[in-house]
Amino acid sequence: MDETHRDRDAEGRARNARPRDGLGRPLPYGTPGVERQPEGVARTPEETLCEAQRLLDAGMPFHAHEVFEDAWKSRPVAERELWRGLAQLAVGLTHAARGNATGGARLLRRGAAALAEYGAARPHGIGVDGLIGWAGELAGRVEPGGGAADARRASAEPVDAAVEAPRLRPLEP
Repeated sequence: MDETHRDRDAEGRARNARPRDGLGRPLPYGTPGVERQPEGVARTPEETLCEAQRLLDAGMPFHAHEVFEDAWKSRPVAERELWRGLAQLAVGLTHAARGNATGGARLLRRGAAALAEYGAARPHGIGVDGLIGWAGELAGRVEPGGGAADARRASAEPVDAAVEAPRLRPLEP
């Protein structure tokens, strides 16, 4: 595809046909990329959590975010903040893995705040309290001026998304 051609649907919206890497960054046309998650898939909570965990473990939090976004848009209103918060955690990890420490930390904290109301309930077996702790700890480590690292190191070195991937559900003993 010609790089000057803008791939649009009949209404003029971008189709995003450009190949992407595992962190969702655009690659040059003609470059093999990571297969995108199909949009608008209505999954059960179990299917959503299994697919998102698989993607997180593979170091693909951007793609996990898309899975959570589908749940956010299709699940009952009472659960939407849960799925939105999980999507924000995945995007926060994406930004941290891309080297955007400030944006990553901000989204990790925003996602944790969205999950706070669900902590004690453990909806769908999700370890909400553990995710909130994970998000706060990672945000503190990557944020410029946060954690033990100096600001230059924190803002310059991306994290390894697969190594930092959270467990959505605690492992049973």
